[in-house]
Amino acid sequence: MNPIQEYFYRIDEPARSTLLFLRKKILESDPENISETLSFGLPFFKFKKRMLCYFYYSKKHKQHYISFYHGDKLDHPLLLQEGRKKFKILLIDLETDLPIDLIFELINEVKKHIR
Repeated sequence: MNPIQEYFYRIDEPARSTLLFLRKKILESDPENISETLSFGLPFFKFKKRMLCYFYYSKKHKQHYISFYHGDKLDHPLLLQEGRKKFKILLIDLETDLPIDLIFELINEVKKHIR
């Protein structure tokens, strides 16, 4: 098992399945340009070798989230900045449907800011 797989298999269900599903969808959305790497012990997604987003867990909110690079340029009421300079996060509520369309809207918006 590689380190990225190990990261996900340390997460309890149902969060693991949700994050693995989201990971798969992100990687499949643009296989020529989106890649995955482990940085700072976290799964990072890169667009054309530049930072795009990553997964993490918020102890404050007790929820997993996806954090978007160039989040400071994104405007959506569900995004939280909480003192971050370049990133905004979207909490993943395991009790509701995954907002997959919103996530990909945000990813596509971030891609516009990557040079």
